[in-house]
Amino acid sequence: MGFDTAPLLIISFCLVIVIAGSIVLLRTEWLLQWLRGTAGLLLIGLAVYFSLFSLNLFSYKQLSREEPLVTVSFRELGPQSYAATLAQPGGDNVDYQLSGDLWRVDARVIRWKGFFALLGFQSGYQLDRVQGRYLTLEDERNKDASEYQITRPAVGFDVWQNARTGWSMMLHADYASGAPMPMADGAIYEVTLGNGGLIARPLNEAAQGALKRWE
Repeated sequence: MGFDTAPLLIISFCLVIVIAGSIVLLRTEWLLQWLRGTAGLLLIGLAVYFSLFSLNLFSYKQLSREEPLVTVSFRELGPQSYAATLAQPGGDNVDYQLSGDLWRVDARVIRWKGFFALLGFQSGYQLDRVQGRYLTLEDERNKDASEYQITRPAVGFDVWQNARTGWSMMLHADYASGAPMPMADGAIYEVTLGNGGLIARPLNEAAQGALKRWE
């Protein structure tokens, strides 16, 4: 057979496939069963998605302007070494060993949009990490840095990351960072959320004195 015959055979085979496919598609019972099956799988998928979505939301705390996100207190362990105690409202106190002269805490923030925002749903937050930093560039380069991830691994998928990349129809995602603040023995700070990010305020004389010496 030549090249002029092979294409005709292939076209004839394709016509047979088209006719067979059309007969299958025109069977109403099969089509309805396929639609029902597809709809069932879609509903189950949506149920799984929103279940994981809800489980992720449980790890966030409601954002309130009246109370701080976290209170941070320090105890000196040695030169440029401190035990930082993070106390969240309604949560447990957690200790972290920070190295350096300064500290900073960051948080994830989620805000509802669209229909949920109109209903008055409150924004939420989740502390993301705490870190110690050195005052001089030489120390920052030559000494070990300390950084701890506070955020727990998300269940299934990360709603904040999903919203951050623009794939969420319900949430806006922001990252709030605070300015580095000095560590000192006995110093206590409270961290609130402002328009420009996280704001740490000294609560006692030790923190106020450390801030004045640093400035």
